[in-house]
Order: sequence, then structure tokens, then C-alpha cells
Amino acid sequence: MNKSSFQLFIFIEKIINIINTISEWSGRLVAWLILWMVLIIVYDVTMRKFLSIGSVTLQELQWHLFSLIFLIGAAYTFKHDDHVRVDVLYQSHWMNPYRRAWINLLGSLFILLPVCLLIISSSWPFIASAFTSGETSSDPGGLPYRFLLKSAIPLGFALLMLQGIADFLTNLLYILGYREVLPPPNHEIHP
Repeated sequence: MNKSSFQLFIFIEKIINIINTISEWSGRLVAWLILWMVLIIVYDVTMRKFLSIGSVTLQELQWHLFSLIFLIGAAYTFKHDDHVRVDVLYQSHWMNPYRRAWINLLGSLFILLPVCLLIISSSWPFIASAFTSGETSSDPGGLPYRFLLKSAIPLGFALLMLQGIADFLTNLLYILGYREVLPPPNHEIHP
């Protein structure tokens, strides 16, 4: 490896590490959101069951938090390779690491990244409409500022797209021979 390709390799590794760090922090945020959601659910169920006091606000807050958990947590889940995968094909005896790297690279390039871009670009009018109309919950006692929740759609898919770029770059480096092995999904890369 010559000096310029080594510098490019180091630069790409730094990009991968930055994106992985962002995904890790999004996962930590999601962990706190899960805790808050569980506490709110326990409180809401207890109040409804024992005191017959229901709250539309708390119920909406639960699904708002669930939406945030799902959207923001997708990148963290992808980084740790915990998304659903067709293991019959992916874990078969003829699927060596090189073929897996190609499948991951092509999947990121032709499926994940275009779908993320499509969802990000198509969500802007949806958010703009909610923002300009001052959209709130249609239920009495519901939460205001629905556009804030809808803004999490492009944010979540942007985080997922970033992690897809890191995955693409990781697999590309392996295919090009700059890596001898693919690191485990939760492994930090240090050049």
C-alpha cells in the first residue's frame, strides 16, 4: 500500500468511526427514551386500572416515544447487525465473508441508501404541511406540535443512511483487501 492509499484508508476509517460513534450515541438516547416510555406506561396503566383515570396526553406520549425509539434506534440496530436478515441464505456454508461483504455492499448501495434518500426527500412536504398548519393532536387533551414528531422521520432515516454509508465503506475496504477480516458489528475500528 503506497502512502496516498494509506492516507485514504486512514481517512475512510476515521469517517467510519465518526459515524459509528454517532450511532452509539443515538443508541444511548434510545435507551433513555425506552426507560421513560416504560415509566409512563406503568404510571398510565396504574392510574387507569386502580383509579379509573385515563390520560390521552400520556397515551399519545407513549406512541410518540415509541416512534422516536424506532426511528432513532434504527441506525444503532443496523450498526450492531441486529436487523432481521434472511439467515437461511446469509448463514449458509457457501456464504464466506467475501460474499457476505459483497451482499452487504450491494444491499447498502442499491437498497438501503436509495430507500433512505427517498423517505427523507418525500417526508419534507409532510413535515412542512404539519409545521405551517400548526398541526396538533385531533384528540381532546392530546399533544401539540405534531410537526416535531414528524421531524424525527428524516432525522431517523438520515442516521440510518449514515450508518449504511459506514457499512458500505467497511465492506468496500474488506473487498479491496485493506482489511484481512471484517470486524464484528460492535467493534470499534482503530487504524
